[in-house]
Amino acid sequence: MRVFLKMCRSKIHRATVTEANLHYVGSITIGEDLLELSGILPGEAVQVVDIDNGSRLETYVISGPKGTICLNGAAARLVQPGDKVIIMAFAWMTPEEAEGHQPRVVLVDQDNRPTSVIHREDHGAVC
Repeated sequence: MRVFLKMCRSKIHRATVTEANLHYVGSITIGEDLLELSGILPGEAVQVVDIDNGSRLETYVISGPKGTICLNGAAARLVQPGDKVIIMAFAWMTPEEAEGHQPRVVLVDQDNRPTSVIHREDHGAVC
């Protein structure tokens, strides 16, 4: 039997929600600059975790203007503009592939401008 592990591939850390649009067909709109740096693709499934209220949701990505983090459709009920979120994309890997894997993590400022990209997460590190 072949085993695959679901691993975090990319992450946008502590982005600020700029908009919540209930009356749009579901998804999350993410600024094109953050998509490029993170390697997350339009149409890709992502998990979104709201740091302020603890909600988690899964949706798919739409590319938008720089600085944009907009939850659309039903997901808009789970966030408020100004909330901090973590956006994660995952990949299935064999145990051998996963062993040396490190996710690409894009750190952003309060205006969703990228400040750095790291390829490692250490316990206790505060961003």
